[in-house]
Amino acid sequence: MFNRIRCLRRLATITSVALVTGCGVFSSSSSADKGPIVVGTTSAPSTLDPAASWDGSWELFRNIYQTLLSYPTGATVPGPDAADDCSFTDRTNLVYRCVLRKDMTFSNGHPLDARAVKYSIERIRAINAPGGPAGLLGSLDRVTASGDREVVFHLNKPDATFPFVLATPAMSIVDPDEYPARSLRKDGKVLGSGPYRLKSYKEGSRAELVSNDHYKGFAKLRNDAVTIQYFQDSGEMVSALREKRIDVTYRGLASPDIVSLQGNASKEGLQLVEGVGITINYLVFNPKDPWAGKLAVRRAVAQVVDRPAIAHKVYKDTVDPLYSMVPTGLTGHVAGFFDDYGDPSSSKARKILQEAGITSRVPLTLWYTTDRYGSETAPEFRELKSQLEGSGLFTVTLKSRPWKTYEQGANKGEYPVSGRGWFPDFPDADNFIAPFVGEQNALGTPYPATEITGVLLPKSRRQSDRGNVVEEFQHAQRILVDDARLLPLWQGKQFVAASEEISGGEQALDPSTIMKMWELSRKTSW
Repeated sequence: MFNRIRCLRRLATITSVALVTGCGVFSSSSSADKGPIVVGTTSAPSTLDPAASWDGSWELFRNIYQTLLSYPTGATVPGPDAADDCSFTDRTNLVYRCVLRKDMTFSNGHPLDARAVKYSIERIRAINAPGGPAGLLGSLDRVTASGDREVVFHLNKPDATFPFVLATPAMSIVDPDEYPARSLRKDGKVLGSGPYRLKSYKEGSRAELVSNDHYKGFAKLRNDAVTIQYFQDSGEMVSALREKRIDVTYRGLASPDIVSLQGNASKEGLQLVEGVGITINYLVFNPKDPWAGKLAVRRAVAQVVDRPAIAHKVYKDTVDPLYSMVPTGLTGHVAGFFDDYGDPSSSKARKILQEAGITSRVPLTLWYTTDRYGSETAPEFRELKSQLEGSGLFTVTLKSRPWKTYEQGANKGEYPVSGRGWFPDFPDADNFIAPFVGEQNALGTPYPATEITGVLLPKSRRQSDRGNVVEEFQHAQRILVDDARLLPLWQGKQFVAASEEISGGEQALDPSTIMKMWELSRKTSW
């Protein structure tokens, strides 16, 4: 469908898997007699109902539910999963048609037909759960079903990114006989059509997945069962890996643990796989604050902040400095903040302030959340405070809250400057610009940016070939740099740590940072 950069998911194995001495050669067939592959993560689901989730619950959903489109191994654009074929039927990107695979069923044998797809999408909007994914369907007008296999999405405006939306786990297909149309399922059970069935689930502790014999889709299972174990912190999870209580770790590895594994993995019979990531971390300036609302103050901060120092000193080079809201590796990325500001400079920042008539230290309060983005968040903000005050231009106060109250405060406009992170819905530059602009956005603070919302995004969404929207996205990034209301800091990487007998870590990494458990297998010799 789309011609986009193919190297987004280029992966590099950091430590080689030690081979057994002799003539044995590893194959990647599963070894059922050793039981399920146990995967550790710090990202526990907040819900089991797709209509309620716009968060890390997607990790589990990708493996137990099914979407019309998904990401085949190695792909950065959606391909068919429950669908046999999908495409726009017009040149204006207003009508999107999908034809389902033949004889699709849920794991209970009920038919997965066009009616079920229509029901699932309409259910998301009907429930409109707080924090749920209904906002992803802003360009959808209505859904129609024809016969058992044809579903047509009629959009209210051209939107070439709609296939990416359909590929998010938020658009998981559910059984109309099992999920109420206007309320969330409350019995803690799951009925899907994905590669796995959820055999058992203990909230905050573990999820036991077994292969779904009814599954029809692109995924090729390389194991019979996976158990996902949820941890509170990285150290506990890595200890479990070293003690052979789990086989693989994924989301939630802290930088000290990554560094330790980089140096010692092969000695401990472990491997560490590093992949390109597209999660980002950034600062948000409140335009209504008497100081953060001043353009000169924001530009002076942008001139002082030392991203490489944050990446090195705080994150031990497990993240990369970022100079644009659109991460490296996506079509349209430009390093606009580096182009404008170059290396950090207190003298240049002082000049920016003086030209605006600001000659005394600027008081700023920086807020961060204590429990959302990892244990390095507090040290990161201490480093930011040190950099800003070290310039002699700012007096910084740090404050923090747990995520639940932190997000509420952001929506009320309480923070002069706040730290945020973004886990993408899909790997397209649109998803790193559109969510942050407009009167209603993911930040809770209106950011009109009328040229972006009224001209550039609508124009880009009329273009199915995403390789042809570079000019629009570069222009949008130019506006964001000029306004300096959003200040990108770093871009994350993906890391998978595993025992040396596990293969498939590279293939298991999804471009939207979700692990495909079916790619994991145990190595056996023959």
